[in-house]
Amino acid sequence: MQLDFWEWVVAILAAISVGLAKGGLSMVGTISVPLMALVMSPVQAAGMLLPVYILSDIGGLLVYRKHVERAVLLRLLPGAVLGIGLGWATASLVSDQVVELVVGVIGLAFALNALLRRGVEARARRPDWGRGSFWGMVAGYTSFVAHAGAAPYQVYAQPLKMQPLVFAGTTTVFFAICNWIKLVPYAAMGQLSAENLKVAAILTLPALVAVRLGIWIVRRMSPGLFYGLITWMLLAVSLRLIWSSVAALI
Repeated sequence: MQLDFWEWVVAILAAISVGLAKGGLSMVGTISVPLMALVMSPVQAAGMLLPVYILSDIGGLLVYRKHVERAVLLRLLPGAVLGIGLGWATASLVSDQVVELVVGVIGLAFALNALLRRGVEARARRPDWGRGSFWGMVAGYTSFVAHAGAAPYQVYAQPLKMQPLVFAGTTTVFFAICNWIKLVPYAAMGQLSAENLKVAAILTLPALVAVRLGIWIVRRMSPGLFYGLITWMLLAVSLRLIWSSVAALI
């Protein structure tokens, strides 16, 4: 696929958001497919970004591999595998406009949840199978259709109040496993074409640089302001996608 100037600009911004997510700022990755869906099919955007996610996972795993809460992973992964399977099984039944709408609604819901709950404190929950299986399944499905698993994942993981490094490590390992599993259905659906892989190879460089930046932010800075800016950006992009998808469907 040949990208024009503005498509490259948007793709590079999306790749940077992927790298920041793999550096520990998991929520930032939620805007990657919504951004690219502004200039191309969300299905193609998801296929193009999967190799970028996988290669960026390596940088995050090297840093965070020892900071993992295994009890959380154990409760999330079975549901995530089921969710990925459901995404694959229903992929041929869902149009680009519906995927755009799903991506927009997921992004909008997460942005509003983050804004409305800002400053709210609650007692830390313990990992449990019921919530873990459900939100793991939702995260697996939304991760498959749009690499947007961070929103449902954080609905489950944030109330556990893990330490920042443990939260970052658990998130990195969870999505690294999901991304490797997604390789099989994405390849079967033809989303790992030579053209997509060429673009992904170029996008990997800014993504890997952003991984280091994300690690620096997690270790040295309070991400509150950064998260706020990303949340507002996600809100704006999601509203734009909902508007365009509803207009197309009508």
